[in-house]
Amino acid sequence: MKDRFLNKGTLWMGSLALAAGLTLTGCGQQEEGDAGSSADSAEQQVWKFALEETKGGVQWMYATKFKELVEAENDNVEVKIYPYGTLGTSQDVTQQVQTDTLQFAFASAGHIGSTIPEAQVFSLHFLFSQDNDVNQEIFTSNETVYSELGEAYNEKGLELLSIVPEGYMVWSTNKEITQPSDFEGVKFRVMPSDLLLATYELYGASPQGLAYSEVYGGLERGQIDAQVQPMFAHRDMSFYEVQDYLIEARHAQFVSTVITSPDFIDGLPEPMQASVEQAIDELGPYIYEEQQKLNAGAADEIKSKSDTTFISLTDDQVAEFRDTVQPIYDQFVDMAGPRGERIMKAIQEAVAAGDGAS
Repeated sequence: MKDRFLNKGTLWMGSLALAAGLTLTGCGQQEEGDAGSSADSAEQQVWKFALEETKGGVQWMYATKFKELVEAENDNVEVKIYPYGTLGTSQDVTQQVQTDTLQFAFASAGHIGSTIPEAQVFSLHFLFSQDNDVNQEIFTSNETVYSELGEAYNEKGLELLSIVPEGYMVWSTNKEITQPSDFEGVKFRVMPSDLLLATYELYGASPQGLAYSEVYGGLERGQIDAQVQPMFAHRDMSFYEVQDYLIEARHAQFVSTVITSPDFIDGLPEPMQASVEQAIDELGPYIYEEQQKLNAGAADEIKSKSDTTFISLTDDQVAEFRDTVQPIYDQFVDMAGPRGERIMKAIQEAVAAGDGAS
């Protein structure tokens, strides 16, 4: 198995997202009850792990399993998990990681892309394969993606540990949408990403930024007409209660990254690095399987609880959406520059190779 921990100064590869759970609280400002320093792994330590989602989602499952594995190997470590909103907004959490007041966090592509344009590659529609096994290889082990993107994170005072896909995004709407022209005039909520705003403008929608915590109310009041999430989030946030349709176009996946402070990683004692590596090896395939089951189960639950209409676009319908959004690839390169283009091309090449082998 490929070693996922590279030498200091290079990127830790693969599912290192799990290391997101890890943090020596001796780094940055120390909270009451936090203890320890990177120099003494025997002291009691609290590692804080902030999520962008509520309990029950992919990130919660990921962090909970990590906590279980890491605490089993380290008697002196407690992993504390903080669901969405408990430590502020996504922007607040990222800033806390940068200033060492928070140790680890998830940072989704739509959010972190405002700081690191290259990360918006994960927001590009129809970039990835329709075969999720092909995508999984890219998310966990593509060296070009990790090295180039890791460099971009480092320049912003962050360490990229892992790229975590959480399932295909699904549009929720109050009208049937099967072709780009159906988006005309739809007030569509997007994350605060210039690329996503431009994407939905190409479809003809009227994209609007709105905090995740405000989406349900915005739909209920008619402030927005539609939005997009992985299936489990539609269930967990009850968005289906105020929407008539769930439309599967397989246009993109919800992708989050796990970040920490480079100072913490550099100071992590070797025995703890070994325990993290062991956890990562176990959790990589675990979370891949679990997110698929979670999303399938969420769809079944929504169907049993509501009269929401599910639509799965045909290959021809998908092709029309793909053709419509092609100009966004050039816009991404303009935003993200040569490094962003290298990341995008590496993904395109991996998809072509994987699809050809399928």
